[in-house]
Amino acid sequence: MELTDEDARPRLAPHVRLTYSAARKEYALLSPETIWVINATGAAIVELCDAQRTIAEISAELRDRYDQVAESDVRSFVANLVTKHGMEVNHGKALRTAR
Repeated sequence: MELTDEDARPRLAPHVRLTYSAARKEYALLSPETIWVINATGAAIVELCDAQRTIAEISAELRDRYDQVAESDVRSFVANLVTKHGMEVNHGKALRTAR
């Protein structure tokens, strides 16, 4: 899967959550049937995937934090999780957050 929509706004699927194991010093995405172990950069991407930011905005924010973050890498990471049903993508305007 390739994410080419410039207005794509990713977010974790409702059944997935990000965790950090201090004992193992690793991040993981947990779903009822799957565990994905991810690195710190992957965790930073996931934390920014809030259905408000586009992939370009996420990439720009990560470039401010880290020296080298390519938008194509962020797109690939998100697309991989979308394919595995760990993430969803909203197309168009940002979703409203509940108040």
